[in-house]
Amino acid sequence: MTDRDKKTPAPAAAGSDGSGSEPLLKVEGLVKHFPITKGVLKRKVGAVQAVDGLTFDVRPGETLGVVGESGCGKSTMGRLVTRLLEPTGGKVEFQGRDITHMSAGRLRPMRRDIQMIFQDPYGSLNPRHTVGGIVGTPFRLQGVKPEGGVKAEVQRLLELVGLNPEHYNRYPHEFSGGQRQRIGIARALALKPKLVVADEPVSALDVSIQAQVVNLLDDLQDELGLTYMIIAHDLSVIRHVSDRIAVMYLGKIVELADRNSLYEAPMHPYTTALMSAVPVPDPRRRGAKSERILLKGDVPSPISPPTGCRFHTRCWKATQVCKTTEPPLLQLKTGHQVACHHPENGEDQAPGDAPLVADVITVKSAGAAEPVAEPVAEPVAEPVAPAAEPIAEPVAEPVAEPVAEPVAPAAEPIAEPVAEPVAPVASDEPGGPDASPEAPGSVASEGPEKSAVPATDDEGDGSAAPSTGAEGKPKE
Repeated sequence: MTDRDKKTPAPAAAGSDGSGSEPLLKVEGLVKHFPITKGVLKRKVGAVQAVDGLTFDVRPGETLGVVGESGCGKSTMGRLVTRLLEPTGGKVEFQGRDITHMSAGRLRPMRRDIQMIFQDPYGSLNPRHTVGGIVGTPFRLQGVKPEGGVKAEVQRLLELVGLNPEHYNRYPHEFSGGQRQRIGIARALALKPKLVVADEPVSALDVSIQAQVVNLLDDLQDELGLTYMIIAHDLSVIRHVSDRIAVMYLGKIVELADRNSLYEAPMHPYTTALMSAVPVPDPRRRGAKSERILLKGDVPSPISPPTGCRFHTRCWKATQVCKTTEPPLLQLKTGHQVACHHPENGEDQAPGDAPLVADVITVKSAGAAEPVAEPVAEPVAEPVAPAAEPIAEPVAEPVAEPVAEPVAPAAEPIAEPVAEPVAPVASDEPGGPDASPEAPGSVASEGPEKSAVPATDDEGDGSAAPSTGAEGKPKE
């Protein structure tokens, strides 16, 4: 962090508008549409608008970070800048030369000045080649003969990125993910480029390995004077390594500013939502409620993006002008550009416009206060009150009546069959004191023949036997 603090002021001054420094890379209106074909004749029926009108520049010695959701066109933009893809429209200039539609033969000498670190450390290395062959390939393709030989230079590069020079003859499958990414970095630095485009350099690595690779990139920039354009979706990594940050949404740059200005006072609502999702590793804030903006809905399809501002379908500040007019990327503060009609921390560009109430209710804030609590309390309280009446009436009436009626008649049929069979047994043998012991015996003897009577006595109550003895005594 100390190294970053020391070198931050210089790039910030160079990257501010109006400075005399000539940009190393300049992009104007960059467009890339991938055609959608159908049928045997490959008839074009549509296009995926991956990148649509990007304008920015990168100055020598600085690091430009590019963030955004998956599918917003970050990786496509990196491949267009390095001319791995042919642009559909726009203009790309490198050191004042237009390389937009430069042929492969004329572009080959410039490849040594523009290199790329790919996202996948597993797929970007040829498993059939050794590390020495992979890192030494740029020298062979460009016809460069380094001093001391290719092998000595490759071993020096391996040691520069933190690997053992003895790894020269090993294959990629013998290394871990972090070591493979270091091999990719060594290959990108082989020809001493001026611009390095790093596409998600740490996304496939563990957290501890991420810190090692990020610190390695910082050290190499200080040592070799490199210029970076780092593409990532981890806002914490971008904040650590970048001098300026561009925020992309659905193929467009919606905000471009220096690091401190963007993180302290974001102006675009989409940037504000992204910043609210960043966890803060502060133990003193444990248990404290933080405001989290939840965007409803999915990102629109790049095949048919919305008209006007592309974020208006999910924006809580959208108005009618956002639906019809696309906002340009304007500088509202020094070194802070934003494409929004209603910026968060700036002057409203379209005051008094009617909001899109019927079309957009897209954000829910966990820490919202009065404006959010009032509209939620009114619609919930009204439907709950009438719901209590229909529930109380049907439950009280049917339960009380059917339970009370069947219980009362149940007592009568049990008393009658028990009294009738006991009376004739007592009348046949009026024998004084011997009648009471025989009466239960006689009833028990009839039990197997008349199975219904003892079954009801046993199941109903255990008091049936004493009741027969009580009836026999008064008859004596």
